[in-house]
Amino acid sequence: MIMQRRILGFVTRANWVILALAAVLGPTFLPADVAMGLTCGGLIVTINFHLLARTLEKGLRPKQLSTGHVILAKYYVRLLISAVIIFLLISKRLVDPLGLILGLSVVVMSVTLATVCELMKLIFKEAV
Repeated sequence: MIMQRRILGFVTRANWVILALAAVLGPTFLPADVAMGLTCGGLIVTINFHLLARTLEKGLRPKQLSTGHVILAKYYVRLLISAVIIFLLISKRLVDPLGLILGLSVVVMSVTLATVCELMKLIFKEAV
């Protein structure tokens, strides 16, 4: 259980760090609409991840155990809101779709980074 908490904390912090780096470095190296898509996509997915983690923590507490239907309903509401926001961003041409897709990959990058870090810990722990 301790390792899962550590990984969740790492992924949560890494999401915000990667988003901040993308928001700061994006406008420096990329056109404005691509950088805006990168930032908006990263913000959407990072907030969704944070809300999902909070929903699961609250819903799976022993004293306040929620039904799966409540958790799924909240998930689908968040998904619908995200889809509407993404649709509006692309249809109003506020962001570049490629930048948005890259931004939506922030959580994937964080999970991949956490996996690599944990594997490195295991490999070097066995080597010692």
